[in-house]
Amino acid sequence: MCIAIINKNPFFYLVPVASRHGSNVISSSHHSYKQKSNSSPHLSFFDSGNGILSTFLQGYLVDAPVSQGDGFSFTGGKYSDEMGRADEWYARGKFVSAYPVEGRLEKAKDPLFGLAMGEASQISSDSFRWFYVEEGDRSKPSILLVHGIPSQAYSFRKVIPELSADYHVVAFDWLGFGFSDKPQPKYGFNYTTAEYAAALGLLVDALGLKDFTLVVQGFFVPAALQYAKANEARVNQLILINPPVKEQHAKLPSSLAAFSTFLLGDIFAQDPLKASDKPLTECGPYQLDEEDAMVYRRPYLTSGASGFALTAISQALKSELQASIRASREMLCSKEWRKPVSIIWGLKDRWLDFRGVEDFAKLASARLVQLPEVGHHAQEDFGEEVGKVLKTLLKQASVV
Repeated sequence: MCIAIINKNPFFYLVPVASRHGSNVISSSHHSYKQKSNSSPHLSFFDSGNGILSTFLQGYLVDAPVSQGDGFSFTGGKYSDEMGRADEWYARGKFVSAYPVEGRLEKAKDPLFGLAMGEASQISSDSFRWFYVEEGDRSKPSILLVHGIPSQAYSFRKVIPELSADYHVVAFDWLGFGFSDKPQPKYGFNYTTAEYAAALGLLVDALGLKDFTLVVQGFFVPAALQYAKANEARVNQLILINPPVKEQHAKLPSSLAAFSTFLLGDIFAQDPLKASDKPLTECGPYQLDEEDAMVYRRPYLTSGASGFALTAISQALKSELQASIRASREMLCSKEWRKPVSIIWGLKDRWLDFRGVEDFAKLASARLVQLPEVGHHAQEDFGEEVGKVLKTLLKQASVV
């Protein structure tokens, strides 16, 4: 099965189209699913008046009997009847409520056509739910692991075991990602840097973290630093993984900027391959294992809210990133910031140029660790190596 988008005035909608081209269909007891095709999946547009405008979306992934989506997701349900890695990760985690929903709990509507979203895209309480995984003894020093864009706490799955014997470790999904709530923009959360910083503060309170080391990756660094600046007493040290800290980093990579484009961005963000696979793999040398890739695709397969959230995040980043980088640089290079700062940099990052990072690290009096074979999403590329580097940096800071 593949999917086409139909234009029936006044709106687009998604329909299944029978096709076996470019994929291998495997039967299971209740449904079939597709192995990853060697052909490149791509999006297809149909128009009721003009016929086919381009070609089918081919060769991926799920044929499930029941969709949990809302009419904007390509399909829904599970990869197979057996427990997958997403299910295993989910079983390791918990939920906590933090950050109040502003205004009335109205039925969320999609930002394109004003249609009511399905139940998977609705917020059912007065505070947003966050998914997190917590391991290690709470009496030991705490580490908060913060993923980048677009990613999930799952990216730290190989880092956590490296740290949890000696530390209390927490990794969470940001709002809009993974298993956490994905509020529609203008329905209580608009995905701005300031909102994320405020939400992080409320999450930290809800988790009961009094003081901790803050480890942050990628384009969520500005929001985390905004929180840290206002809460320096609680942050023992900062460890930044491939952070945007140079002026040239203010230009979003094309695979993220595409989601900020009017209309087409909203459509692209509904495609799990464009929304997760492409951004995760084009920014470095690493190729995702198929089962790991399914964990990242799953939110986009089960609810259109994930795509609309990604669009809102990309739009906010595009307008705010330059000012956010300037604020981050000023904070880290200021004499007022007295906590240790370390930077881990994967040198095969295809999104953020390393030029000038060494000079910045000197200005910020930050330790700099270079990883030659690692890309932008360092903890996804080589989690064990990143975990070992984190342990070294944590021990160094403890004796300073």
